Amino acid sequence: MEPTALPDVMTDVLVVGSGASGLTAALTAADQGAKVLIIERGHLFGGTSATSGGTIWIPNNHLIGPAGGRDTPSEAEEYIRSLAGEFSSIERIKAFVEHAPRMFRYLDEKTDVKFESLEKYCDYHPESPGGKPGFRSCQALPIECDVLGGEFDSLQPPHVGTTAFGRINWTAREAHPLITQSKGAKQIFLKIAAKYYLEVKQRWKTPRDRRLTGGGALVARLRWSLRKRKVPLQLSTELVELCIEKGRVVGAKVLHNGLPQIIRASRGVILAAGGFERNAQMRTTHLPGPTTTAWSAGNPFNTGLATEAAIRIGAQTANMDSAWWAPGYKLADEDRARPMFVERSLPGSIMVDGAGRRFCNEAASYHVTGGLMARGHRPADGGTVPSWFIFDARYRGKYALGPIFPGPPSFDRSIRPSMRAILRSASTIEELADAIGVPRANLSATVMAFNEHAEEGRDPDFGRGESLYDRYYGDPAIQPNCCLAPLRKAPFYAIPIQPCDIGTNGGMLTDERARVLDGAGAPIEGLYAVGNCAASPMGKSYPAAGATLGPGMTFGYLAALHAVNGTADASR
Repeated sequence: MEPTALPDVMTDVLVVGSGASGLTAALTAADQGAKVLIIERGHLFGGTSATSGGTIWIPNNHLIGPAGGRDTPSEAEEYIRSLAGEFSSIERIKAFVEHAPRMFRYLDEKTDVKFESLEKYCDYHPESPGGKPGFRSCQALPIECDVLGGEFDSLQPPHVGTTAFGRINWTAREAHPLITQSKGAKQIFLKIAAKYYLEVKQRWKTPRDRRLTGGGALVARLRWSLRKRKVPLQLSTELVELCIEKGRVVGAKVLHNGLPQIIRASRGVILAAGGFERNAQMRTTHLPGPTTTAWSAGNPFNTGLATEAAIRIGAQTANMDSAWWAPGYKLADEDRARPMFVERSLPGSIMVDGAGRRFCNEAASYHVTGGLMARGHRPADGGTVPSWFIFDARYRGKYALGPIFPGPPSFDRSIRPSMRAILRSASTIEELADAIGVPRANLSATVMAFNEHAEEGRDPDFGRGESLYDRYYGDPAIQPNCCLAPLRKAPFYAIPIQPCDIGTNGGMLTDERARVLDGAGAPIEGLYAVGNCAASPMGKSYPAAGATLGPGMTFGYLAALHAVNGTADASR
């Protein structure tokens, strides 16, 4: 028996997905006078955005000057073009550079979404033409969960890897000294821990932190602004297919709590439903192998339904073999992978392949390093899937590594069982080689050569520590190179790492107004795509922290303006 259909719903703009890109689109459309409905497949809202660090990359934004920096549109365009190359279009890059600051100022002046410029968080390739030593990456200011009322329980919690000790929220400014164990770390820890544990009423109700930071703060501020505008957010609503009349997308067929429903949208449908990282078949078809959904840190509901629905009506796709890569690992008691964003930069560690040899600058951006692992896997040469992250007892005693808190080897028995299951240790490098299945001679020679150069503070093979980005997560107490220290203190440790991801970044091909293009390159009227379900305007590159969310929110803003006004004009 067919389930009873729910009554049709009428709206002006339908937004599919509740991450930062979709919420920005909804907010913009509402402020342009449109009736808006947001639908979310999961029972929680915020998508991968809410689980992330929440940094957004906005070149030439209005906070840069007051914070002491300088930027120009031409520098930003030069930087993106040098990285994106043939995998993006000049038109989309120009649209981002022009409209990202406008979107950013709109949020700052017209909504409750407030940011600060991170003056020391450099671009990921600061030495490239147009690259900057900081300021372009911004983070939403912290906010208390009270602004969401009862909806707080439906907000996606942060990824455990973006919190302090698995439960305390922190900002980028607070995280940096704690991670690198630099000046002020103890005071910062005491401050955020005291605030967390002294929230006695909150601790009785839930372990979740009442103070929202990062992606949680960004999504909460966007949703708070939408609540003030009375824009509805409908959870547990899955896109089934897009509705077309006379060549134009006019709505969507959905399942709401398992019941069929048609939502008609007179101005347009904006797809902001994330990538396909949780779709095993799509990963096998498109991404470099080997690959598995277990290696993703993305939202479990990101299975590419929106992309597949658009393909069925003729949408063109691009860069489907690309993702936001990151070396990482999966623990058996967690529902998503743990990317290694910063641990690789800290001194006293290296990465080796299956042959026991280094193959990269470990301190390079996670996207670059993870991409090398994914694309460079050659089983005949030992392979990079898995690779091994190796560190010594000095590293173990000073820095955190996922759920392993700093401490002496005598504390190893207290390490969480799921982490102990993948951790290997040995008294010598040769014994560690046996434990991880790589040739003894190779690993011994690799460590010996690395140690010799690390003593001098240099890495002639891969240049670790030469880039300003490398040094951002280095330990300033280690000189002359804050990213390099020899591995000499036993025991020695290793964990297997995979080419994980924080989402795919290939998808529907769009134009400079976020309109989805068909096979002939013409816009599909009434259909827009933003965020990770669209092919990124950054191509296959990752220019800086927030180069996922910044473009997604910018093109969400542009999609809404075009859907409501037919132009990029925000004059209302």
